[in-house]
Amino acid sequence: MNKFLRFLILSLAVFLIANVLSGITINSFISAIFVVLLLSFVNTFVKPVLQILTFPITIVTLGLFLLVINAGMILLVDWFLSGFDVNGFWWALLFSFLISTVNSLLNRFDNKPKLGDTKYYRIDEPVDNNNTIGRNS
Repeated sequence: MNKFLRFLILSLAVFLIANVLSGITINSFISAIFVVLLLSFVNTFVKPVLQILTFPITIVTLGLFLLVINAGMILLVDWFLSGFDVNGFWWALLFSFLISTVNSLLNRFDNKPKLGDTKYYRIDEPVDNNNTIGRNS
């Protein structure tokens, strides 16, 4: 999927989710674009540092603390942008869950092979990498 198209779909999702949830307000679609831009920046540079620093508590909580980090990233974006307002931690948690769901759906429709993907064969088909089937040796 084209990165620009993916970016626009995520921006639309942010705009629609913010209009559905009463605890989140967004001024315009342009603000949603800035939310996605800043959220991608924060998730790229700030979130990994927080994940490393909070690794022990993440282990103790069996990974549930990562939800708190996700909500914190939403609240950080809220703090930076004036056209985006989140009315508390629980709204940020719900918003981050819904955006993560949309992002997962977009990943599912993305057909590009990922690093580490392997090639699978049908069981009833012989695999012949040397093109020797049917030849007389």
